[in-house]
Amino acid sequence: MYKALIRPIFFFFDPEKIHHFTFSLIKFFSKIPLIPNIFRSLYQTNDPRLERTLFGITFKNPVGLAAGFDKNAVLYNELANFGFGFIEIGTVTPKGQEGNPKKRLFRLQEDKGIINRMGFNNEGLEAAIHQLKKNKGKVIIGGNIGKNTQTLPENYTEDYLTCFKALHPYVDYFVLNVSCPNVSSHAKLNDKDYLVELITECQNLNKKESIQKPILLKIAPDLNNTQLDEIIDLVAETKIDGVIASNTSVSREDLKTSKERLAEIGNGGLSGQPIKEKSTKVIQYLANKSNKSFPIIGVGGIHSENDALEKLNAGADLVQIYTGFIYEGPSLVKRINKAILKNS
Repeated sequence: MYKALIRPIFFFFDPEKIHHFTFSLIKFFSKIPLIPNIFRSLYQTNDPRLERTLFGITFKNPVGLAAGFDKNAVLYNELANFGFGFIEIGTVTPKGQEGNPKKRLFRLQEDKGIINRMGFNNEGLEAAIHQLKKNKGKVIIGGNIGKNTQTLPENYTEDYLTCFKALHPYVDYFVLNVSCPNVSSHAKLNDKDYLVELITECQNLNKKESIQKPILLKIAPDLNNTQLDEIIDLVAETKIDGVIASNTSVSREDLKTSKERLAEIGNGGLSGQPIKEKSTKVIQYLANKSNKSFPIIGVGGIHSENDALEKLNAGADLVQIYTGFIYEGPSLVKRINKAILKNS
């Protein structure tokens, strides 16, 4: 029904506008008595064999929603009804910001992909905390954090620490987003020495809390093997809890979409099917080269059960979807979980 009827209607409209409309629609229907129960019966798969325990957290299933979908933590309770084992909110920055000028979100329908240059648009830390206080405890929440666009390089770490300290009581794990191609001063955020400093500062803050929260690093899919070796060394050196592989790509290789259309769209991060193989290769390299010495959450181009199984077989412990959720609909979560059970 989704792909035959709903998606064609949604895809007729501007992607960013339809995103907000969809949020309003889910909010509306979720307030109608019995509708949340219907959603749960349709999309949830509850089976103890799906449980995964990772960095001290027990996930009821290994399929999560990636950051970027629910930036401001306004819909995670409702989205939990669609069967997700965990939901990552954000990217959250200390202050609210508009992000990059519109239009900034584009579908590549021939490729089953999306290009975005949103630029960390979000309502800021206080707005996210206000929403997270409504957590009904139905789903594990990850907090994806970043810096404000206008922050000077010498204050980058302070932005991350501000978010870390304020969100600490309200999320189950943290993700340091240092690999988004749509933010300024990208180079510093990928410098190994700086990453050691950033991770260490967050860990020092974490140790001061009565309960420590896992910290993960989200990396780009465009890293070469030498850079991936640096990530492995970085994890070993800092003892960070895990890696999310991967973020969006700046590559435009092997796309069906015309070069003219791509030129018209301009810069931005590519997600969806076109980066499936690239992200899987990153996962496989990290898992094999490190002898699976740290947890990996696999994300990038998961549009089917087989795509998810490929990520897991490559070395991912959990998977996340985003673009696949938009193209394939909410049934994708259940299909993946059923396939995991079948192959377990």
